[in-house]
Amino acid sequence: MKKASILMMVCLMAFAAQAQKKKKTQDIKAIKDMCGCYEVEFNFAETFSPDKDYEYHDNYRSGGLEYVFPVSESNDKIVLQHLLIVGDTMIIKHWRQDWLYENTDLYTYDKDNTWKYQELDKSDVKGQWTQKVYQVDDGPRYEGSASWVHVDGKSYWESVADAPLPRREFSKRDDYNVMVRENRHEITKYGWLHEQDNQKVLRAQEDELLAWEKGWNTYTKTQDSKCNVAKEWWDEHEAYWADVRIVWDELFASKSTVKIKKKVEDKVLFMQLFALQDELKGSNYDSKNAQAEIKAAIQKYLDSDQRLTMK
Repeated sequence: MKKASILMMVCLMAFAAQAQKKKKTQDIKAIKDMCGCYEVEFNFAETFSPDKDYEYHDNYRSGGLEYVFPVSESNDKIVLQHLLIVGDTMIIKHWRQDWLYENTDLYTYDKDNTWKYQELDKSDVKGQWTQKVYQVDDGPRYEGSASWVHVDGKSYWESVADAPLPRREFSKRDDYNVMVRENRHEITKYGWLHEQDNQKVLRAQEDELLAWEKGWNTYTKTQDSKCNVAKEWWDEHEAYWADVRIVWDELFASKSTVKIKKKVEDKVLFMQLFALQDELKGSNYDSKNAQAEIKAAIQKYLDSDQRLTMK
């Protein structure tokens, strides 16, 4: 009887391990299904406010052509880069999303351009994927952990994370300082959908809800050839942005609070790093020198107690 119980336990464990492996394979496919060349539409609308006197802001609509592709991937990490194509030839390095399996290290947004390190319990992230979203300069933005769901022919992932103001509003508004983002990524027949239910919050001693916002961003697949100009641009700039990620990763590895100044010499950080990208590119690109200059540029935006080691 005892042997039978042990055998049954071993079989159940083997079955569970196989099921988890199959589920992870489905997860990876869903994440990589977000890659490709897309016609993108961005739509945002404020929907509700607890303040009856609140003046709703105009809806926001935009769009363009976007190339999404894996920068690197391993069994437990997939890095997807977005490149925005403006007109026929202009490329803007857009946001980046890293997907990490059963990750326990998060940088959660507090307020005032400050992110605090948070360590999760292993048991709380079993089978989950963390999505780490980065700014156009590869600095932190927001992070959340949840499970991919595959049911009734649908594949989706959703999580809630605090974030700074979106780029469409951070230079225009000061009536709130935190966006609590509920993000849902769903793979669709046409490509994928990034759906959002966001809260615009004024965070002081307590959180005060200013307004709710609905986001509906569609990524519709189009011919890969339309994104060839983005592929060529990345071939030219890939080495530089790899070094930028290395420098940021060194800071994140400290597991200490990260606070970034909004402007230095009347310039935001991404302007400095974009300018450096153009200055350093070329056949004589030197990774060691580039990392030193990238560190010096980022260091100017950090508080004095946050030090990047100059190797």
